[in-house]
Amino acid sequence: MKKTLLSFVAVASITVAMSGQKTSAQEIKVQKGDTLWGISQKYDTSVENIKRLNDLDSDTIIENTRLVVKKEADTPTYKVKKGDSLWKISNTKNVSINELRSWNQLKSDVIHPGQVLKLAGDGQAASANTAQPAKAKQTNQTTQTTTKKTTPVQKTSTTKKENTGKTITVSATAYTANCNGCSGTTATGVNLKANPDAKVIAVDPSVIPLGSKVYVEGYGYATAADTGGAIKGNKIDVFIPSHDQAMQWGRKTVEVQVLN
Repeated sequence: MKKTLLSFVAVASITVAMSGQKTSAQEIKVQKGDTLWGISQKYDTSVENIKRLNDLDSDTIIENTRLVVKKEADTPTYKVKKGDSLWKISNTKNVSINELRSWNQLKSDVIHPGQVLKLAGDGQAASANTAQPAKAKQTNQTTQTTTKKTTPVQKTSTTKKENTGKTITVSATAYTANCNGCSGTTATGVNLKANPDAKVIAVDPSVIPLGSKVYVEGYGYATAADTGGAIKGNKIDVFIPSHDQAMQWGRKTVEVQVLN
């Protein structure tokens, strides 16, 4: 039964409801001037989640009442900060761009500071930090447990995943973020001027989907995070921060392994 916080009976019912919450729930006491939006930002959750946990049918809250803001089993979330992109979040939280789009019902890669994103599907209680070892265990069916970015062993375990992907031969050129007319921001929102060490390639999405993790011969592990007017079919552009090094790359025929 929904509660309306406009009467003494409603306040009393909230107090009773709070006393019945599991000890794993995180509760707060509403202070003067508090709003649901302000509380949601402070505790990295959403207004809708707080209303659901407390069975509220309006945004009105009353001073000195108690609210459940989180439960341990809640879906882990991340509050978007200035300069964030789906590509950056996917790399730091060890999830894919496609998963972030699906979990948050995003129709584009545009996100805004203060926006709260789910880091798992509904009903998944694991946090982003606990999800990473699970991934390592799954890919590491050969011999070793390693993280995904540093050691040669990890390349072996990743190659095992590549068997389910594809390998294509492409013509590869190079580009920088400082060319005339270049914004420095990729099609998926990666700021290459602010992230000169990013390993990014531009692709034809009909050949290699945006957001794919790839291994490019002679370039290494990268993310398909950009497009280009001249990048059609089996062509890619690899991002290299230095203009001189980009010129040295020239045009090469290389193999690209699509990892996911």
